[in-house]
Amino acid sequence: MKKLMTLVAILGLGAATVACAESREDAVNRLDNAALVLHQIMAAPDTGIPQQVLEHAKCIAVIPHMIKGGFVFGAENGKGVATCRTEHGWSAPDFFAITGGTWGLQIGVEGVDVVMIFQGDEGMRRLESAKFKLGADASAAAGPIGRSTSASTDWKLNTEVLTYSRAKGAFAGLTLTGADVRRDDDSMRAFYGHDVSTRSVLEGRVATPASAKSFIDAVRDAKEQARASN
Repeated sequence: MKKLMTLVAILGLGAATVACAESREDAVNRLDNAALVLHQIMAAPDTGIPQQVLEHAKCIAVIPHMIKGGFVFGAENGKGVATCRTEHGWSAPDFFAITGGTWGLQIGVEGVDVVMIFQGDEGMRRLESAKFKLGADASAAAGPIGRSTSASTDWKLNTEVLTYSRAKGAFAGLTLTGADVRRDDDSMRAFYGHDVSTRSVLEGRVATPASAKSFIDAVRDAKEQARASN
């Protein structure tokens, strides 16, 4: 009996280790997918996030393949990654989840890539809070489209978060009013190996792991790509 209990304990420990490794792999895959989304969006010659928006971005978040679905009542559900500007470049990645519901005629289920641009220090503080609602706690609006678009003063002064979506190759501004954004505790622990605060990560007080390089490079290069396309 003792041998059997010992064997069960060993197998359980092994399963837990595998599960943790798989969770970290999922987190890394999310970073790589987010990097691919940014590269593809910025490679579009005529449409995309305007250079002026990227110049003023304090933080950039990407939700690769967010799921939207339903009929009459549509629901959103996705997991993303974010990074913020610091004195030494872009911060290590923060992992978050987004859930919410919007009324509208939506039929079927569709994978949507989402990009959120957080404007100014107030936008960054919303993200650091680790839990907020778009449209209630943080002002949000569909972002302007077009490489050479001259964004008006209004969004710079009054909007904390600009949102974009890409579905089936089409890129457009997206309204996510009412969506809840919260910290993804499981992914944060799996990726960093221990508990770290969202604020310490986004303020640049946590070293960026090598496995986040593809995402951080994609964010850093996005502004240069927009400038080159302008």
